Amino acid sequence: MLRLFKKIITTGVVTEKCKVPKEDELERLGIQIKNHIDKNFSGSITIRAVDAGSCNGCELEIHALNNPYYDIERFGIHFAASPRHADVLLVTGPVSRHMQTALLRTYEATPNPKWVVAVGDCAACGGEFGVSYASCGAVSNVIPVDVVIAGCPPTPQALMKGLLGLMKG
Repeated sequence: MLRLFKKIITTGVVTEKCKVPKEDELERLGIQIKNHIDKNFSGSITIRAVDAGSCNGCELEIHALNNPYYDIERFGIHFAASPRHADVLLVTGPVSRHMQTALLRTYEATPNPKWVVAVGDCAACGGEFGVSYASCGAVSNVIPVDVVIAGCPPTPQALMKGLLGLMKG
């Protein structure tokens, strides 16, 4: 036991420092989002994230939007557990055949007007999986997509920029 404590003390912290985005850039982006939401959406929009067969890399980045650093809720973007309360569907991954029906039902349950965002390269084009017996490929092969946010996985800032682009146009 003492050897373990000695090793811990002599080794110290070995993790790398996190590259933190410039705070002013994050705040500027957030303020732009907040201004669009206040002007056009009565103060908030609601997102429903849908995993259609991804590796969970994109989900980790989407969940990072809610952590204390990004705290996207302060800009008026909220996440909902039900598609019936959502304005935006964030869909990740290539659509696997067993998730095709669930994705269609989620899309139909989301009230109009609604937006669909394909998050990540797999959602955009099917990624390395493409179309096969087990995969429908891109999200756009199953439901209409309004915006694609590229990346494998896209960073939280890229997600925020994509949502801002969605609201602008």
